[in-house]
Formats: sequence, structure tokens, C-alpha cells
Amino acid sequence: MNRREIIVGLGSTAVWPLAARAQQRERIRYIGVFIDLAADDPESARRIVAFTQRLAELGWSEGRNVRFEFRFGAGDAARFRGAATELVALAPDIILAHGGPMTGLLQQATGTTPIVFVNTSDPVTAGYVASLARPGGNVTGFSPREFGFAAKWLELLKRIAPNLTRAAVIWDPASWVLSEWWAQSRR
Repeated sequence: MNRREIIVGLGSTAVWPLAARAQQRERIRYIGVFIDLAADDPESARRIVAFTQRLAELGWSEGRNVRFEFRFGAGDAARFRGAATELVALAPDIILAHGGPMTGLLQQATGTTPIVFVNTSDPVTAGYVASLARPGGNVTGFSPREFGFAAKWLELLKRIAPNLTRAAVIWDPASWVLSEWWAQSRR
């Protein structure tokens, strides 16, 4: 055996463990999803498809590197609490919370598991985060609505129809969200 064969042989045995490590499966991430609707609601199916498809586009595919666990509230407060506790007990890497009630219940159930909320009205006033810029804690996310918009809507309405002297608002006084919007629009 000549010197060149020995060097190639030693070099290949040094590289082989690195190649074996590179072929190991990546860790499967575990995502909990808490939706405020019933499991059989067509809107739930649309949300799930949109969420999982977008993650797949980003390289996250079910069974290969991510696993999903879904829980549904179906408008029942007792079911919300039970589903939140159950989802947290499964120890996911992260939880997606759709809606304010789900966010609050998950926040009560865990102070460590990261929670990302969507479609949650004014998370600062609700106490889910300290501020949108610096949420703090284990909860973060984004909100499609902010109470200051109510006054802006009226301002835009006045610009569109400058001669407008009255505007009617229909709202449910039992909803704290709508009550707060109403209060903001009157300022």
C-alpha cells in the first residue's frame, strides 16, 4: 500500500462520521393550534388549510419536520378551558391561538410555552401583552383591529361625505370589544 492510498483511507474514515451525522432526521417540531370555532365548522377547515399550506410553502411538512395538534372551542366556555389545559399538557413547542378568549385561557394555563395570537382585538387592553412593540412574557402576535381605528373610520367617513351630520352605529353593549370601540369613536 502506498502513501497516497493510506492518506485517502484515513481521510475517508475521518469524513464518514460527519456524513453519517448529516443524514440524521431533523427534529419534528410540535405546533398546537387552538381555534375558537367547532371542528366541523367550514371556517375552521379553511383556517387550517391556509395555515398548513403556508407552512408547507416555507418548508414545514406534516410528519417530516412538524406535527400539528388542533383543539376547538366551539363557542362553549367550559370547552375552551378544557381544550386549553389539554393542549398545554401535550407540551407543544409553540401554540397558535385564534381569538382573544383562546389567548387568555392559554396564558393562564402556561407561562412558558410560546403563544402566538391572531385575530385578537386590542391585546394590550385585554392584558395579553404589555405592548405591541414589546409584548413581554410568552405571548406575542398580531391584531387586525385596534380601538383607535374607530375614530379614524369616522374621520374617513367625514372626508368621503363632508356634508354628513349623523352616523348610526349598531353594536352589542354586552361585548367589551364593541363597547370599547364605541367609547373610542366618541372621543
